Amino acid sequence: MQTNPSTNAVKQPIVKSKAAADAKVKRPRGFAAMDPEQQRKIASEGGKASHESGRGHRFTAEEARAAGRKGGQATRKTPTAKA
Repeated sequence: MQTNPSTNAVKQPIVKSKAAADAKVKRPRGFAAMDPEQQRKIASEGGKASHESGRGHRFTAEEARAAGRKGGQATRKTPTAKA
């Protein structure tokens, strides 16, 4: 915590104005700042590289059915209210 050097007896924190905090504009960075077409191109290259290196995974029809079943069951669950 920074203190105000002008007061020696009582150290009070330096408070920045709300206007100064609001003035800083938050801009997207990295992947979020790119246009969607460029994002797709980079993501596609990553997927191709993972398959070429042998680390990529392709679902079989049975694995895809099991994943869909599992996801469907998870979304149907509702928390039970305890009285």
